[in-house]
Amino acid sequence: MPTTSHSPPSTGKRLLWKDFLHHDLPASLVVFLIAIPLSLGIAAASGAPLIAGLVAAVVGGVVVGALGGSPLQVSGPAAGLTVVVAGLVGQFGWAATAAITCAAGLLQILLGVTRIGRWALSLSPAVVHGMLAGIGITIAVQQLHVVLGGKAQSSLIANVTGLPAQLVAHHGHSVVVGVLTVVVVLGWPKVPKLKAIPAPLVAVVAVTALAAFAMPDVTRVDLPDNPLQSLILPAMPDGTPLAIVTAVLTVALVASVESLLSAVAVDKLHRGPRSNLDRELIGQGAANAVSGALGGMPVTGVIVRSSTNVAAGARTRASTIMHGLWIAAFVLAAGALLELIPMAALAGVLLVTGLRLVQLAHIRTLKRHDELLVYVVTAVGVGVLGLAEGVLLGLILALARVLYRLARATVTATESDGLWTVRIRGALVFLGVASLVRTLRAIPAGAAVRVELTVDHLDHAAYEAIEDWRRGHIARGGSVELHRGGVADQLDEVPMKA
Repeated sequence: MPTTSHSPPSTGKRLLWKDFLHHDLPASLVVFLIAIPLSLGIAAASGAPLIAGLVAAVVGGVVVGALGGSPLQVSGPAAGLTVVVAGLVGQFGWAATAAITCAAGLLQILLGVTRIGRWALSLSPAVVHGMLAGIGITIAVQQLHVVLGGKAQSSLIANVTGLPAQLVAHHGHSVVVGVLTVVVVLGWPKVPKLKAIPAPLVAVVAVTALAAFAMPDVTRVDLPDNPLQSLILPAMPDGTPLAIVTAVLTVALVASVESLLSAVAVDKLHRGPRSNLDRELIGQGAANAVSGALGGMPVTGVIVRSSTNVAAGARTRASTIMHGLWIAAFVLAAGALLELIPMAALAGVLLVTGLRLVQLAHIRTLKRHDELLVYVVTAVGVGVLGLAEGVLLGLILALARVLYRLARATVTATESDGLWTVRIRGALVFLGVASLVRTLRAIPAGAAVRVELTVDHLDHAAYEAIEDWRRGHIARGGSVELHRGGVADQLDEVPMKA
């Protein structure tokens, strides 16, 4: 009788299924639970339809999870784009904002394909962190009005000036809901053995349960009865070409920078494969194109959900994809449960999220590196003028400081026992030639001079200035002795002693 051979089961497949069941599946459930309140809250703060935030969460999870280059990063609607989206909704309306999102996604794909997406990381950290801080402060002050039972205004200045009146107004049950949410979000991580459960989830569930029994008058989430039929599809923006192009560029660049920075940060949280930033940008662009086409919000990589994903034990991109599928299933099958959530609870979660965008560790680091001014100017500019204007202001200041440093090579001249010693340190380029020549010409004619050059870079204009002065000083009866250290090769033309 012939023997029947049985192939041994694939160890690799068995291992993948084991990882999925033991790690990725539980992690996807944790991220799904935290993504629901955050997506609703961000949509509400942006002035977008609430369903648009859920669409972005689903598309971000499934599309970026499948196509992106950062396997453990979770994407969806982000607090960092709240100010941008709110401005676009006010200027163009929601349908046009969805079209702008779609166009921004196509631009992101182009950036990823041409492999220039990684250049977004060359932005000054002071500008990036200042941008996030400005957005965070704007969100926090805006949502504080909602926590207090009022209505947020359209700008940071209006929200700040209206805050005293809001504080003394009648608040009703909304303030109780909002304050309790903030307390739980801040206090839950300090509870031993329970901090693994996401604090925003605990806060929203607990406060929603309390409000359902004791606070019937609070404003709650209002979703359409048929979510799929209620989607607002994109429409061409009604505005000048310059305004439309500016809007598309703003969404594309801000979403790209935030996603790439988040991907780099997530890489530091685990030991798995590193991120492919160009592929990640293509995945983010595809998600924004799809989300915009479906009437959803812009999508970016988000560090809060991503760090939760890693902490929950995710091993592969399956966790990210599954979290998006869970959201879609929940909205379609149990959307009525979301309508029990008080809006003040979502505002409380976003209030804490906004404040956490202002990180003291970044401020201390930037202060040590003398970059705090750029951070502050960017943050204030984003809050007062707008995101694009604030970032541009920060970039201009950062560039001006670089040019100033190049123009401020340290040049000193001291005299001892008849010998003048000129010390030149730093990067000496044409911007610093005027200061250099002024110092050299102050040395008396006929003096013996020792020039110590320890520079990182010396351009041709600076070289010619030193050489012209050297020849003139020797012609007037002086002597020049040149000592070099770390100097460009062209100084080989200068005699060591004359």
